[in-house]
Amino acid sequence: MRRGLRFVPLALLAATLLELVVFVLVGRAIGFGSALLVVFAVSLLGLVLLRREGMRAWRGFKASAQAGQPPGRQVTDGLVGLLGALLLAMPGLLSGLVGVSLLVPPVRRLARNGVQRAAERRVSSMVAGDLFGPRRVRVRRGAPQPQQPVAEPTVVDAGRAIEGEIVEPGRS
Repeated sequence: MRRGLRFVPLALLAATLLELVVFVLVGRAIGFGSALLVVFAVSLLGLVLLRREGMRAWRGFKASAQAGQPPGRQVTDGLVGLLGALLLAMPGLLSGLVGVSLLVPPVRRLARNGVQRAAERRVSSMVAGDLFGPRRVRVRRGAPQPQQPVAEPTVVDAGRAIEGEIVEPGRS
């Protein structure tokens, strides 16, 4: 079993307790009936958006597959949208807030890029290329460092080869 998975039940319990605390605080501020109505309305909105985001994800996947393009970007964007709508559909004010934020385009773009990077780390570079298209790499001029026993990769750019070294994100 993976190390991080053992904390999932504890995280779910903490999230549930936090949702209850927020609901009680909001209920005291605006009234129990109003707080219940807000939770119900947000969940209903989430159900509507769940269907819309699911259809949007499917259309994006289908369009990219028909165009012969890698479907990874549309799939990850659809997954982030579906997660946002699912969090909205779950009863709770905090989960609804996180769900709405995942549907806002700049936050959605950040989340999509994070999901894409996580997926690229977990699959082979060939599969990542098939899913997301050619990877962007930084190319440095000059000979590779002698202390690195890595073979020099070749990046093809418009038919011409560029000798360089692939640098992982966060490293210079």
